[in-house]
Amino acid sequence: MSKASEVKNGNILRFNGDLVQVEEFIHRTPGNLRAFYQARMRNVKTGKLVEYRFRTDEEVTIARVETSDYQYLYEDGNDLVVMDNATYEQFNIPKFLFGNAVKFLKEGVNVIIAFESDEPIMAQAPASVELEITYSEPAVKGDTSTNALKAATVETGAEIRVPLFINEGDKVKVDTATGAYMERVKS
Repeated sequence: MSKASEVKNGNILRFNGDLVQVEEFIHRTPGNLRAFYQARMRNVKTGKLVEYRFRTDEEVTIARVETSDYQYLYEDGNDLVVMDNATYEQFNIPKFLFGNAVKFLKEGVNVIIAFESDEPIMAQAPASVELEITYSEPAVKGDTSTNALKAATVETGAEIRVPLFINEGDKVKVDTATGAYMERVKS
């Protein structure tokens, strides 16, 4: 058990039986009232936002979370199989922990996974990935207005919007958080 004053942004707490990650932790001292900590926390499993006021001497449980690099090997139903780069041990990680970024993961890419007592609680894909375009619609002649985009399918099966000059076989850099085209990769 720790005091509320020891909590920092990014810590993972056991709060009301759930694991929550502290997004914002502010010390407040209103004029004639006692000081307190205003916390904005996000539930690790559901993503629900929780706000709470901690007294300065309130006891909190800071979860011991181990974060490490893993290599994504393959898809297995609703899970992704990853391998620890140091021990070569394999783990099944639920897809929903990656959020929308799961559409852009291809075999062999490194991901970051956080475990709390042998249970995966968070997964983070790299900020961007390089993927090959497997299908793109041909550009329409005369459609050259500024920032004109067309639909394209990448090698993972996800569909993104790319500029008109991108063709099948080109490699592009994709932002995994938004699914947005970033740039063409020169081979």
